[in-house]
Amino acid sequence: MADLIVVGAGPGGLACTIAAAEAGAEVLLLEKAGRVGGALPYSGGHLSAAGFSAQRAKGIEDDVAAHWADIRRISRGTGREDLTLLSLAEQPAVLEWLLDAGYAIDPATPRIVHGHEQYRTPRTVHAPDLPGGPEILRVLELLLEPHVKSGKADVRCGVRVAELLVERDGDAADEQVVGVTTEDGRVFRAPSVVLATGGFGYAPELFAELDGAPLTTSAAPTSTGDGVEMGRRIGAGVQGRGKYIPTFGGLPPEGDDLRVDWLHRPQLVAPERPPWEIYVDRNGRRWVAEDDPSIDLKERRLTAVDQMTFWMVFDARALRESRPMVHGWTPEDLDARCGERRGVHKAATLAELAVKAGISPEGLAETAARYNAAVAAGRDEEFGRAHLPAPITEAPFYAIENHPVTLITFAGLDVDTSLRVRRENNTPIPGLYAIGEVIGSAAVNGNAFCSGMCLTPAMAFGRILGRTLATS
Repeated sequence: MADLIVVGAGPGGLACTIAAAEAGAEVLLLEKAGRVGGALPYSGGHLSAAGFSAQRAKGIEDDVAAHWADIRRISRGTGREDLTLLSLAEQPAVLEWLLDAGYAIDPATPRIVHGHEQYRTPRTVHAPDLPGGPEILRVLELLLEPHVKSGKADVRCGVRVAELLVERDGDAADEQVVGVTTEDGRVFRAPSVVLATGGFGYAPELFAELDGAPLTTSAAPTSTGDGVEMGRRIGAGVQGRGKYIPTFGGLPPEGDDLRVDWLHRPQLVAPERPPWEIYVDRNGRRWVAEDDPSIDLKERRLTAVDQMTFWMVFDARALRESRPMVHGWTPEDLDARCGERRGVHKAATLAELAVKAGISPEGLAETAARYNAAVAAGRDEEFGRAHLPAPITEAPFYAIENHPVTLITFAGLDVDTSLRVRRENNTPIPGLYAIGEVIGSAAVNGNAFCSGMCLTPAMAFGRILGRTLATS
């Protein structure tokens, strides 16, 4: 019998397994996919910490207090202070651990990332080639390998855990988790079980229940909420409800796939590309200043838009002079995909464009006329947009459909500061622990996206818990 069972071999589960094995424990790591990694093969791989060697090498002064102040500002204090501070204290050690093992970072990092609301201090790192998740996985596999060879870590892929094994001594209050059962009927026992199964960004029904929003996702296909569902079946509480916020825009998926094409995503970060287009809803109405530098503001405004879906509308001159409209596409590429790729449209007139895209023709005509008048006057009275480079008048006209994109899920299993899963009455469930996205990203992000605060906390909590369970 193992000392602990870890369910899920993503960043949190791998870190927990490695830390526990390093401390002398025997660990059984079960992963439903055919290989370890979880969401890492799909992840941009952004990590953050305060006061680590890569910052010092560039003369960047930083500490945990400053990191916490940035997170509190960005999240408006909606995360859990106890869990966030627990993670932040460990995150510099996570970065040094990876760097010492050969993790390669882009020489331009640490940097401030503009894809979400910005930190005030450069503290985000990632690999030179994006997405950077595979580089983190490469290093974690190197760290895991000696423990597999020694027998301390027993890694089994292609094993789907179906239920938590619970024993009761008396009434329900005496229930404790003593192992797991698998889909094919096998039973594995251990004094401690760690759920590291990820989020539910690929589970439309659970997503609708817990986060209450339409699902267009960039999550891994394995992110089906298994750990959340198993925990709830034995009475675990859920934290982070009502804190969902979408990532700001991506092309609609094609076919039956829920996943967006994250490599070819519209360039919507105003500081990196001042917009020539307007953003309109399905009624053809603008709803934000397109050049507002705050992605956080746009994400929050987007939650009030019908189905959180909007269209970038622009003309031939904008396509020539404002680029890239879509990452990885030249103007010629974008033009060629019109009518071929779902959500990308071109027409000789705005009225025809509206019909093709599914926008109100009357609403779009009125909005374009008002916007063009604002350009002529040099002043946008409606939304205060400052960047008004040209009217939308030169045919052909273009529309790119954008959906809210789920990068991470915000709700998850409730845990205490020992990472013990808690019941709905806040009492811990003996023998059951959880780390990573299964506890909900709102735990450390609140109702916001804070750079590097998904993967890094998963590994931070994994290391903390692995050491603790190995010595308890």
